[in-house]
Amino acid sequence: QVHLVESGGGMVQAGRSLRLSCAASGSIFGITFWRWYRQAPEKQRELVASMTLDGRTVYADSVRGRFTISRDNAKNTLSLQMNSLTSEDTAVYICNAAKLDLTGYWGQGTQVTVSS
Repeated sequence: QVHLVESGGGMVQAGRSLRLSCAASGSIFGITFWRWYRQAPEKQRELVASMTLDGRTVYADSVRGRFTISRDNAKNTLSLQMNSLTSEDTAVYICNAAKLDLTGYWGQGTQVTVSS
């Protein structure tokens, strides 16, 4: 079992930055994919950014160039640096970890609200 806990959400003005963190614990050996999703009201859950074990990253078109995903292996922490935030980025941000056999684990999410 893998336990994921997000932190760092809050309310910010448009144009500002936030940094989200996801602390992982438990049986993280075998986790190959680390991802950030977001869920806005009345919208489908969206994959924001992902990182493989060897450091390859992929971003949604809507955040590429503004968001950066990173991982601190020593601290077992996944981060998402979000710059130049807009109201369209308002959502619950959820951390996800997955193994090659597609076993996945989810955090509880952290709310990000961007005021224009």
